[in-house]
Amino acid sequence: MSGDPSGEGSGPEKAPADGDLSARLKRLETQLEGKRPKVASSERARNSASGGSAQLGQAMRLSTEFIAGVIAGGILGYIVDHLFGTKPWGMIVLLMLGFVTGIYNVMRVSGFSGRKN
Repeated sequence: MSGDPSGEGSGPEKAPADGDLSARLKRLETQLEGKRPKVASSERARNSASGGSAQLGQAMRLSTEFIAGVIAGGILGYIVDHLFGTKPWGMIVLLMLGFVTGIYNVMRVSGFSGRKN
């Protein structure tokens, strides 16, 4: 930077022509397209058509998977405690197991684990 507030370069530094910038931008876009993973046209159309609705549906599914695991663990823990008289250990252990199961389900559905739903 030369400290010139007008933004014009002085000396040998000249601003590149608009045509040169456009060509560089097009070249960059083609390189980026080559690096992106290929998406099927039907999936691309579905994602663009639904937009935020698909993202909201995915968020609701992830939260439901997690909450269902925790609730199932709590209910099973309560039943085990009531049947076998192990209060509070059945509830504690199975609630923790339900929490872990909920996290595993969220990872499975979102694609972070090695398995597909």
